[in-house]
Amino acid sequence: MPLTPFHLGPGIFIGLLFLCCIDLSTFLVASVIVDVEPILVIVLGLNYPLHGFLHTFLGGTIVAFVLAAVMSRVRGLFSPLLVFFRVEQKFSFSRIMTAALSGIYIHILLDSTMHRDIQPFYPVSFNPLLGQRFPVGLDVNMFCFWCFVGVAIVYAARLFFALKASKVPRE
Repeated sequence: MPLTPFHLGPGIFIGLLFLCCIDLSTFLVASVIVDVEPILVIVLGLNYPLHGFLHTFLGGTIVAFVLAAVMSRVRGLFSPLLVFFRVEQKFSFSRIMTAALSGIYIHILLDSTMHRDIQPFYPVSFNPLLGQRFPVGLDVNMFCFWCFVGVAIVYAARLFFALKASKVPRE
């Protein structure tokens, strides 16, 4: 899905649900970073598949390791933003690595169901996921839309409980 915000729906939704286990900032970047590839293909007019090597599990794994290394160094820069949105969390390299791998893999899985040029299991040249209704029988775009709805619900609940906890008198 080049040049679309669709991957951010599942990225934010899953990131909020698993805030205790994965680094949200890294997960959000990971959920969209492989779309640098189709953007470059389109903008530079490259003679290269729109969804090439970075949209494979092998290429995605390489990107995830690079992303984890970068995020482990710059992750602290995201802390004020996370505090502002009341989703602050402690970070560790294991949370960052888990977020990088899972965010990129989910992106590849979602795109593999709808783009003919993706070979997710490269060097194997076929895509067994193409045309599958993943997940839960939904079209990928509808799944991403419903994730945005889920984000609104989960985030509102987090804010409600955070506000309620801050108003409780402490003895």
